[in-house]
Amino acid sequence: MAKDHRPSVKNDEVYEELRKKGYSKQKSAAIANAQANDDMEPSRKGGQAPPYEDWTKNDLYRRAQELDIAGRSDMSKSELIEALRDN
Repeated sequence: MAKDHRPSVKNDEVYEELRKKGYSKQKSAAIANAQANDDMEPSRKGGQAPPYEDWTKNDLYRRAQELDIAGRSDMSKSELIEALRDN
């Protein structure tokens, strides 16, 4: 398969599979490079943020603003949680 990416991608096979699945070029390259790096463990669970249910409505609203979720100002706490999870 012809390469449609820069030579800085460390794992061509992973990159190509992710692109076929619809991932962006940037995200595909980041994941492929992380998997090729022995110091990184991209399949291991990330941060330990508390579940959305433990967040305040204001915190949920601010996160929705960061993600530019439409209609957030009219949403209840449970609606904000659902919108954030769907995003």
